[in-house]
Amino acid sequence: MKRARLLIVDDELIMRESLAGWLQRDGHEVVTAASGEEALIKIKETRFDILLVDIKMEGISGLEVLKNVKESDPDTAVVMITAYGSIQTAIEAIKKGAYDYLLKPFDPNELGVLIEKILENQAQARENLYLREQFKETARFESLIGQSRVMQEIFELIQKVAPLNSTVLITGETGTGKGLAAKAIHSHSPRCHGPFVVVNCGAIPENLMESELFGYQKGAFTDAKTTKKGRLEMAHGGTLFLDEIGEISMRMQIDLLRVLEDKIFYRVGGTQPIEADFRVIAATNRNIQESIKDGIFREDLYYRLNVISFKMPSLKERKEDIPLLAEHFLHRFSQETNKQIERISREAMDEMMLYEWPGNVRELENAIERSVVISKTIAIIPEDLPIIRPDGIFISPDNTLEQIEKTHINRMLCENEWNISVTAKILGIDRSTLYSKIKRYDILKP
Repeated sequence: MKRARLLIVDDELIMRESLAGWLQRDGHEVVTAASGEEALIKIKETRFDILLVDIKMEGISGLEVLKNVKESDPDTAVVMITAYGSIQTAIEAIKKGAYDYLLKPFDPNELGVLIEKILENQAQARENLYLREQFKETARFESLIGQSRVMQEIFELIQKVAPLNSTVLITGETGTGKGLAAKAIHSHSPRCHGPFVVVNCGAIPENLMESELFGYQKGAFTDAKTTKKGRLEMAHGGTLFLDEIGEISMRMQIDLLRVLEDKIFYRVGGTQPIEADFRVIAATNRNIQESIKDGIFREDLYYRLNVISFKMPSLKERKEDIPLLAEHFLHRFSQETNKQIERISREAMDEMMLYEWPGNVRELENAIERSVVISKTIAIIPEDLPIIRPDGIFISPDNTLEQIEKTHINRMLCENEWNISVTAKILGIDRSTLYSKIKRYDILKP
């Protein structure tokens, strides 16, 4: 049996000595305290695995000792010692966090069994904590989170790709985390101490793209009052991330291809060649091969970018990651908003697992943020979620339970051609209840 450090708190000398003798014979390290005040001093000085505390003592009571211990070290197990007439108080103590209570007089063997059980539970709790921490490590790579097989494969691929200097093309739907994957590659590469420069090709107007990428010399155009470095120059020694590369114009594709081949370029209005050393990672939500067929993307640029490529999976392809992601966002936004939202209700999680998430992880993140902001309880409930279920029911803060029920009943009636008996059976209610709800919600047969 594991040996433990115990504190016995009792104002009766005989009880302290008896308990200490029994426990020391079992090989435990035992400390005693004759009052609640003395116990609090010893708790501050030493960490104990288990406390045996008499409920009724002069001065600081056993309940107060319990409260103090649970605030300072919740993992410490507290067993209350009580006489027959104080059983109700002992039950109250359990509600406040005590592990169990012993009724005087008690058998030494009973005490030994209880101590062994507590130590086994504590060991199991520590093992579970360790496993959870290990799980978090394997389910997270930089800012990417996922326990699914497909995400674990992405993590492994990033680790293989990161040390290289090859160009990487990341594809995938909007909101799948392509930018986070690019950042993870940079962070694990030899260039990690260099800059990570992002160019959002879809957000920069075509007439500004050239000066954004290449920079410009003073006097190159009317508003060029000073010389400005472009993103290519800023990325020297680091990584250039070309986000949404599929949106770049054909003219800029030609200029970009030339730069990627020799890493030499000119500022707008400049005559001196500038050489920059950077790694290129590009991302797109477009089907580039379709764009090539449509004549809006150069095939030679595609092959220059597509040295190493991988696709970020959509959220519906890794639904097992939804609880993990949702809990992560819940914790983050609860801290940011200073709200005590402790969990996501089972019903809300069920709704999230049913939903298809067309906006992927970004949509999930936004949904949790909004839910945290508007939630009025310590748990996220379905009504807090701004999502539309596959059955067409819109879950939102403005949608009451009655509105949801009305929509669902109406849909079931229509699907079953207003067969009341069949619909009632599917809904799990009797015919009279269904008729009552039809009348209450003023549901009309089409």
